[in-house]
Amino acid sequence: MALPMVALHRLHIDLRWAGLYALVINALTFWTYARDKKRAEAGEWRVSEAQLHLLELLGGWPGAWAAQRRLRHKTSKTSYQIVFWLIVLGYQFAAFDCMRDWYFARAGLTWVEQLAERHR
Repeated sequence: MALPMVALHRLHIDLRWAGLYALVINALTFWTYARDKKRAEAGEWRVSEAQLHLLELLGGWPGAWAAQRRLRHKTSKTSYQIVFWLIVLGYQFAAFDCMRDWYFARAGLTWVEQLAERHR
């Protein structure tokens, strides 16, 4: 979680608002995991994996990680874990790239522009 925090600071985002957002989205994500776990145990209609991944993608991946460990939920399904860890790595990569003044993002954009020019 250190890289995303450093990136937020570097972008001059008010850490109080970012912290409030992080608290809300992570509490919501943890609660959603807990609700899904209870529904699974009761044999009721479940929260979709897409909804859980969306909450992770919106910044709730630390809450998801905590819920997975605390509740032992969604930890043994390999396909789910692959997507979860790709989201976490995506956040880390974006934070790292931010600290490098978006070097990789700019290089990727340049590559796409050059590719588009060749196909005109």
